[in-house]
Formats: sequence, structure tokens, C-alpha cells
Amino acid sequence: MKQRNQKHIALLSVVLVPALLLSACGSGASGQLSASSTAPGSEPAVSVSQPDPEPQPAVTALRFSATGDNLIHDGLYLQARNRAGGEGYDFTALYENVAPFYKDFDINWINQETLVTDELPPSSYPCFCTPGALGRAVYDVGWRVISMSNNHSYDKGAQGIAATLRFWDDMPDDVVTTGLYAGEADYGNIPIQEKEGVRIAYLAYTETTNGLPTPSDAAANVIYTSQEDVIQQQIELARQQADIVVVGVHWGVEGSHTPTDAQRALGQKIADWGADVIIGTHPHVIQPVELLTAAGTGKTVPIAYSLGNFVSTQAAANNMVGVILTFDITKTTQPDGSASASVGNVHAVPMVMHYDSNYTNARAYLYRDYTEELAAAHGVRARFSGFSKEYITQLLTEYISPEFLVLE
Repeated sequence: MKQRNQKHIALLSVVLVPALLLSACGSGASGQLSASSTAPGSEPAVSVSQPDPEPQPAVTALRFSATGDNLIHDGLYLQARNRAGGEGYDFTALYENVAPFYKDFDINWINQETLVTDELPPSSYPCFCTPGALGRAVYDVGWRVISMSNNHSYDKGAQGIAATLRFWDDMPDDVVTTGLYAGEADYGNIPIQEKEGVRIAYLAYTETTNGLPTPSDAAANVIYTSQEDVIQQQIELARQQADIVVVGVHWGVEGSHTPTDAQRALGQKIADWGADVIIGTHPHVIQPVELLTAAGTGKTVPIAYSLGNFVSTQAAANNMVGVILTFDITKTTQPDGSASASVGNVHAVPMVMHYDSNYTNARAYLYRDYTEELAAAHGVRARFSGFSKEYITQLLTEYISPEFLVLE
């Protein structure tokens, strides 16, 4: 029975296929009238070509964060050693509450306030040196741009700078460092990061160092803010090589929320020379975020005079409050290959450094995640009983303009 049914279907196909072919030949392969035929009483079909669409510019957008002083006192690395059971250092807990925040950014910049190396023993104030495990923890959180020009750069002399440079050079290739130089011959080597076709140059300078370079330090050094001719030359060279120029400056008065006249004057010059963003550190407390106008070009240049501390075990209440500068980089490439880049959507996202009594259990929080209960348990209250979420909010709103401050 199955075979008979199959034969019947085969015979039916023989009858139907010629008919289908005949129908198809009469109306064109698509079942519609061909261009050479017309339906009775209709006009001939006319083919109209459409113009090619105009080429559109390509737009690349990157999200950028800049974080303040990563100041590693002995309390922090000793806690990390205890967490690791005395074998190495585990800094995970220090950053775990803020780590998810950085995953939302394409580029994360940080001011690494201390030397980082496994070649020298760790030490704290006044001459800092931090175990290499800290650098690896920084990398794991997501920071890739490490700014290292600060007043502690010479804490271990030229050997400390050289050891720190070797440490970061041994990290993965996507790490970019700025601010430490191997002598004057190195000044023309502008650190540049390329991200999704956007080239970003990084420069960093410091107003002072606690130690002073000696003749033997000539092969490892920083550039001081007093060397304005060198700074101008570097910025102008970076301007030729990159789409965006980010300049970090370690300056100002420790503990002061007010930028000095020298900060304001140099900031304006840096903007005029071609920087796109200026990131200030060193006072260990927050200072205003503003917009400068570059002479000649009229370009708007965001400047954060001081981001304040990120992590530390300093003792003053205002040392516990910092901001993370965030902004967008947008590059527009025209069909002819010409391109322009800009910075916008600038914000200051606040954070709080927390430790319990006697500097124990230290860890960082975003302000939005920090609670009154945590503030009530902060070890800084032993010296400043008024520390509270309200105190933190008042500090932030007093010194950071609502134009930039993000409290939620």
C-alpha cells in the first residue's frame, strides 16, 4: 500500500510540473510581469535607480574615570598581610565595595601615591613603599592608567623609582604609566593609550617631592610644575600624537579645600597649551571641579583641583571624603578621514574611606552606598565625634558645584 501511494504522488507530480513551468514562463521567474511585458491596458514598467546614501561619520564614545590618592599606609598593607594568613598580601577587601563601579568604564585612571615594588621592603610614612600585591589588586579592580608623579616619588631615591618602573613594566601590556621618567632623554616619550581607535596621551607633574634628587638620580626622575617650558613642550607634543590629552598635577596645600593662586594660574596655562582634562591630586581633601576656557581655541577644559584621598588611614575627618571624576570621550571620524574628539558629561562621584576603631577593617565605599550606621562606627570619630553622613554631605555640597556632584 505504501508503494502504491508513492507511485500515485509521482504521477501527479509529472502532470503538475509542466503546468507550473508553463505558468512560470508566462509571468517571469518571480511570478510578476517582466520588464518587457505589460498587462493589458497598463503602462510599461519603468525601473528607477535610487541614489547611494551619503556616507555617515563614525562616532566612538568612551567612559572615563579618574580616582584620587591611593595612599597605602602600613595599616593597610598589614591588614592585607593578615588576610593572606601571613603569606603575601590580600588587598581584595580594601576595594571590594567599589570594584563593581569601575566595571562600567572603558578607562580607569588612578593616582598611585606610593612606590610599588617587590624589590624593596614595604614601609609607611614618611617614606612609603608598597608591596607589589597592591599593584596587582589595582589591576584586578580595573585601573589601567597609573599616575605616579607625586611628593613621595623620591621616598626611596632613584632605586625606588627604577624598581617601581620595573614593576609596572612587568604588568600586562594594557597598563599605561605616567609621571616617572628615565632622565631627560625620556621626556619625548609620551605615554599613549589606544582604545577603540581613540588615542589618549597621559602626562603627570608634581609641585614638590619630599626627597630631593641627587646627581645619581639623573636616570630616574619626575618633572616639577616649575619646569613650565618642559610641560608646555610635552603637552604640545602630545597634542600632535593623540586625540585627547589628560594631564595629572600633584599640587596645592595639604588639608586645604581652596586651590592656590599657583594652582589656578598653572591650570589655565595647561589648558591653553592644549590639555583636554586636568586632574589634580595631593591636598588629601576635595577641592572644586570647574570648567576652564582655553585661550585661542575657546575649548572647554574640565579641571578637578583635587580629588581628595581614595584610600588611606589618615586621621582627619575630611581626609575620609574624596570624589571620582567621570567624563565621556567622544571621537567623530568623517568619511574623508578627518576626526575630532571632545570631553563632556563631566561628573564628580563621591566616595568615603572607612575604617573601624584603631584603623581596623579598612575599606572604601561609594557615597551612595555609605550609611549612617557605618558613619557612626567610623574610627575617625575618636578624634572627630561629628563625623556622620550629614557631615559628609555638607562637605561635598560646600566644595563641589551641583553642576557636577552626583549624590545618588
